[in-house]
Amino acid sequence: MLLVYIDHFGGKPPVAAWEALGAGSLFVTGSDLKAVVMGSGVEALAGEAIAHGAHSVLLADDDRLKEFRPEVYADGLSQIIRQSGADIVLFPTTSRARELAALVAVDLDTGITPDAIQLVRQNGAIVATRPIYAGKLLTTEVNLARRPQLLTVRGRSFPAPDSDPTRSGEIARIELGLAQPRTEVLGYKQSGGGVSLSDAAIIVSGGRGVANNPALHPPPELTNEKEQEIWRAREGFKLVGELAGVLGAAVGASRAAVDAGYIPYAHQVGQTGKVVSPDLYIACGISGAIQHLAGMRTAKTIVAINKDADAPIFKLARFGVVGDLHQILPALTSALRQRLGK
Repeated sequence: MLLVYIDHFGGKPPVAAWEALGAGSLFVTGSDLKAVVMGSGVEALAGEAIAHGAHSVLLADDDRLKEFRPEVYADGLSQIIRQSGADIVLFPTTSRARELAALVAVDLDTGITPDAIQLVRQNGAIVATRPIYAGKLLTTEVNLARRPQLLTVRGRSFPAPDSDPTRSGEIARIELGLAQPRTEVLGYKQSGGGVSLSDAAIIVSGGRGVANNPALHPPPELTNEKEQEIWRAREGFKLVGELAGVLGAAVGASRAAVDAGYIPYAHQVGQTGKVVSPDLYIACGISGAIQHLAGMRTAKTIVAINKDADAPIFKLARFGVVGDLHQILPALTSALRQRLGK
């Protein structure tokens, strides 16, 4: 049996949850594709899982699961997996689900294959292909020694099934014997905004180069060089944001730009930020450090804009523009606005 864990925040799932369900649908016949929904007041989400292709849903609807606390969710999900007898469990590669999958693997004394981008079933096991060495190589792995197999599915590697509200399936409620929580959730703080990096089909990212516009003159009250640099960078990121707005894209950034204080961490793409796989990735003023490439090299089409013709990003890009992004981005935004009628 194959289970797919449906990640969500407050009953709202990311697209990656349905992509994981779509990946699971490739390997089952009959009524073997089961979704797991955990939370409080999430019966509607169980119905959504049926509409997106699950044959049935194991629903743990409990007030103790209202907030995502990893130790509580891991305890509950481990119980569900044992009770169901599942031999394969898929998770979307979100921050919550990755943490949860790791804890469940420890509870069940099994292994975990992270960040799968291709899945093939052979002799009853799932063979997964995933990037390694900062995305420079692909490896094929299968867990033969332990069951169940736990795998996380990288976002945008599999298509999300269309929702069909007419589909029907069984929703089975599960009662769990949960341990007393060891943590307390005090509240939530919104970070970022706009289009989600994880779900975006198009991403426009900026690097340290957004600050390199000597034609911009900071306000006279900014006398500190660092303050002037950050002011120039934020003006540069406005150009990145304007292009992203025309394309309906998310705004990303390199670690160098985040570390320099140009933009919040929520926008960081790379090995220590978000790993993304958009249809189109536009890198503006990003040199192409290996840590950044590890987070976006699986994008279907990469466009690089950089005034350094020898920047490593051009080796990965399908299309490259050598020039000053502060001149190129406004012209590109204007042309696209006309072309798209915006």
